[in-house]
Amino acid sequence: MKKLNEDWLAFIVGFLLIGATILFVGFSLPRFTWSGTGDLKHLLSSTNVVAILWLYLIVVTTGFTSVVPGGKKVGKLLIGISFIFVISILAQLLAGYKLMRGFGVEYVIVALILGILIRSMIGVPAWLAESLQSEFFIKTGLVLLGTSIIFHDIVKAGSLGLIQALVVVLAVWYVAYWVAKRFRIDKELTLMMASAVSICGVSAAIATCGAIQGDGKKLSYVVSLVLLVALPMMIFMPLIANRLHMDPSVAGAWIGGTIDTTGAVVATGAQLGDEALRVSTIVKLSQNVLLGIAAVAISFFWMVRKKENETKTTPNWQLIWERFPKFVLGFLSASLLYSFVISEETVAQTKDIVKGIQTALFALAFVSIGLETDLSLLVKTGNGRPALVFVIAQVFNIFFTLAIAYFLFS
Repeated sequence: MKKLNEDWLAFIVGFLLIGATILFVGFSLPRFTWSGTGDLKHLLSSTNVVAILWLYLIVVTTGFTSVVPGGKKVGKLLIGISFIFVISILAQLLAGYKLMRGFGVEYVIVALILGILIRSMIGVPAWLAESLQSEFFIKTGLVLLGTSIIFHDIVKAGSLGLIQALVVVLAVWYVAYWVAKRFRIDKELTLMMASAVSICGVSAAIATCGAIQGDGKKLSYVVSLVLLVALPMMIFMPLIANRLHMDPSVAGAWIGGTIDTTGAVVATGAQLGDEALRVSTIVKLSQNVLLGIAAVAISFFWMVRKKENETKTTPNWQLIWERFPKFVLGFLSASLLYSFVISEETVAQTKDIVKGIQTALFALAFVSIGLETDLSLLVKTGNGRPALVFVIAQVFNIFFTLAIAYFLFS
């Protein structure tokens, strides 16, 4: 009997989690945001602890499904997932601190750093190595991510945001890809960087890595670049907007189209007032919606190119289908389900819960990637050339998006 591969397993598990969320809407998410020691009583309250335990059961059950394809020992898997879960909770707590939120530091960055630090200090013991299922957690999390792509939201948001998102994503993605080719960056890293800088940062990099079945270490490198480049943009873009006396709508469109992470967009837009915040959120939401289309296009491009490189002949469509990442179909199916099938009331009741489970899975994945990452190799990646490519693409993004924002929103 043919074994169930990881892609189909992520598809199935993702939909089981969505189905369970819809059936048991009473599940409450744990709270990780806090501003000081006065909030500790809420973080340590019985309600929050019980919510964390429920999340632990969901994560462990999800992790245990990886036993289905074979090759995993249940005992070691339980201990390993439990350890990674504790680190992932710590990452979310640190990222939830007010100061960290203010700088737009996302939980995936904190999870990655904690994983790297643990590996650097104590190494990765054998009992833990078997539990590092970064790809499976990412793929399952991406299926859940599909529930956040609601087509009705974009219609409500307005056409200008979608027009800007479409023009900017296509132009910036092509320029980033072209520059990376000139610098002879490898194809996996090129696609991840182009998607991250043009679409929606970390989520786009994760989706692209999954779509091309890329190297998790390269993904961690791109995620690090996204944060390092976003931080100075968060500081200087509002200052420049004020200095140039930009209309709040133009400034918001500029910020939403250039800063790569949603959290950083919100934090930066808020510095310029409610109108800038509203427009920046609309533009970023529009770019997020394009993630599904991009994931399918990149998957198809990668499979066709891989087959052509192997045989130098016309692509074999059956082989392309076999290699096509099936969890991408789960991502699209989840988006269609939440956009057109289930009621708006159910969407409102379950969307945040699914998002919380997705966040937990991504946190586990990035702790795992950190534990798998040799920091010295990460620093030496491409001798600095990929970082230079990312910066060049982002500079183009800043000026091009500013021009588009003035044209559409002034």
